[in-house]
Amino acid sequence: MAGPQDRKHDGISSGTLAVAAAGIAAATAASALFNVTKARQAEQENPPTGKFLEIDGVRLHYVESGEGRPLILLHGNGVSLADMEASGLLSRAAQRYRVIAFDRPGYGHSTRPRDRTWSPEEQAELLWTALRSLGVAGPIILGHSWGTLVALAMALDHPGEAAALVLVSGYYYPTRRMDALLLSPPALPVVGDAMRYTVSPLLARLVTPALVERMFAPASVPESFAAYPIELSLRPSQLRAASAEAGMMVGAAARLSKRYNELDLPIIFVSGDGDRIVEFDQQSKAMHEAIPGSELRVVEGGGHMIHYLDPDAIVAAIDAAAARSPFQDEPQDLPATEPQTSPAEDSGHAR
Repeated sequence: MAGPQDRKHDGISSGTLAVAAAGIAAATAASALFNVTKARQAEQENPPTGKFLEIDGVRLHYVESGEGRPLILLHGNGVSLADMEASGLLSRAAQRYRVIAFDRPGYGHSTRPRDRTWSPEEQAELLWTALRSLGVAGPIILGHSWGTLVALAMALDHPGEAAALVLVSGYYYPTRRMDALLLSPPALPVVGDAMRYTVSPLLARLVTPALVERMFAPASVPESFAAYPIELSLRPSQLRAASAEAGMMVGAAARLSKRYNELDLPIIFVSGDGDRIVEFDQQSKAMHEAIPGSELRVVEGGGHMIHYLDPDAIVAAIDAAAARSPFQDEPQDLPATEPQTSPAEDSGHAR
């Protein structure tokens, strides 16, 4: 039988645990409220600037600018089409191309239904449907970082439909990546949902400055990057997309790399030899050597975000790809098909 001291000890322990549990619950609720509020604020301060397409359950946001041959811009992981705007690449390319930049599913103001894995192949099908609805034929497709996997899937799954590829700072072959393992938990069901609304945005705010420096290294972070809306990337919805893509990156590269011998179109690789996110020799250089007739343009001393460092060099690569493409004349636009576009408005999805 427990004595008085034991009962007292048990009572204190139970009370302490109850207080601790209440404190944890309060802190969790407070952090969730803070993160939801910050997400809403970010969306209000950075409203969509383009139009929307409703495709297969996805509300797809895109920006279109300029006239000429169609050029598609696909951003990398963790960012949105605003990255193409902040770098100046979109505006420079729009001086002589019909540029269409998409928020890939789950990024910016595009939704990301949870009934699909949103692999590069699935995103490729979505984007081809979007392009047909916009009447776009024979586009040049530029992908940056994770976006290169989507660009490759678009070319592989629809041979003859893309005019050329410009692949910037891409990841093409599977490697051991601890970052993929560490960044993927917020995409997990239940536990990941709890993380994304509580600790993940808070931790992301702490590590973002160092991550941004690493993305641009060995160059310094340019002033133009201040125009990129960081808070949009820290919303729970976008963290889910970024975590999911971090987790599937190695597998996607392994799967697609088995098909690279099927590629039959002009391809120009652009990469910085100082890239600290993807290894230059193992990725861009190796991919170029494996694709006969491809071209590799190296930005000496450039890091992962070379479209900020030298957007004119990227546009020059686009021009070269256009000159080498089989569509020497500007492709005739196809009749636009359903679904119809809608003007930009509050997407209301990123909570």
